[in-house]
Amino acid sequence: MTIGFATRGIAEAPDVMAPDGSEVRLLATAARGSMAHFRLPAGATSKAVRHRSVEELWFFTAGKGLMWRKLGEDEATIAVAAGISISIPTGAAFQFRAAGEAPLDAVAVTMPPWPGMDEAEPAEGIWEATV
Repeated sequence: MTIGFATRGIAEAPDVMAPDGSEVRLLATAARGSMAHFRLPAGATSKAVRHRSVEELWFFTAGKGLMWRKLGEDEATIAVAAGISISIPTGAAFQFRAAGEAPLDAVAVTMPPWPGMDEAEPAEGIWEATV
């Protein structure tokens, strides 16, 4: 059995823009998950989206802001900053905003790996998107 090793450094420029409007820099990918770095510019608010088939774990690495999530009757808005981790279950609507004068950065693991841009569908959020 051969095991492949993925190695990828973070790019200076975004590889793509996420469906929510944040910048995406692709990181390592494996058979059961993919990882990416997300950046929302200072003062920006993402579009609200929900994922059709993947779940995600996010770890914030810089900046500060707010994250809103809703799944069924469960709804929460929390303050996020470097050192905070969150989960986004499959089907949960979410939206985030960067507060202050610095971008909000997070590294996220997507399980299974991100299948493509039509994975995310628009959702009704709580803030007006600016990206």
